Amino acid sequence: MKLLIFGPTGGTGLRLVAQALEQGHAVTAFARSPAKLAPERTGLAVVEGDVLDAAAVERAVPGHEAVLCAVGAPASDRRTLRTDATRNIIRAMETHGVKRLVCLSSLGFGDTRDMLPFVMRYIVVPLFLRRAFADHALQEELVKQSGLDWIIARASALTDGPRTGVYRHGFPVTEKGTRLKISRADVADFMLKQLTSDEYLRQTPGLSY
Repeated sequence: MKLLIFGPTGGTGLRLVAQALEQGHAVTAFARSPAKLAPERTGLAVVEGDVLDAAAVERAVPGHEAVLCAVGAPASDRRTLRTDATRNIIRAMETHGVKRLVCLSSLGFGDTRDMLPFVMRYIVVPLFLRRAFADHALQEELVKQSGLDWIIARASALTDGPRTGVYRHGFPVTEKGTRLKISRADVADFMLKQLTSDEYLRQTPGLSY
């Protein structure tokens, strides 16, 4: 499959690129800093561009069968980077008839807020992650309002552990006792599986161990 990955140089994005290539996909990585990738790898094309540049995003989309979005930003970033980037991605996909979008998001807001431990819910999020969670919420609304075949992967706390292939997904948002962490490698594993599965079509499955 011909894949276009936004956010390919982040922690999850790098693993998306690596696993997609391992699986034999043809991958285009849209990156502001291409030097962080290895363009000589077989099956990988690197396009330099800013995801906030709507024209650049639109030029990158044609010819691909699916898009994976792993765009992220530091917690201190005051911009709505995820929202603005996703708006550009959706417009380009709708313009060029590319339907499948798998988008990385986070547990902990909206109908998943009650899953967070007390300290996260009442201290960490309000003090340190408020802007990031608000950005995720706006990003999700754009995706849900689109006419795309979308899946939003709501990951719990990300780690740099290995890919295990053994993790929980799609659990009820009211479920308690879930270990609220998952490796970036397993998140990438799940996202790539959504390219050919309709199990979570137009849904927001949670991911955790």
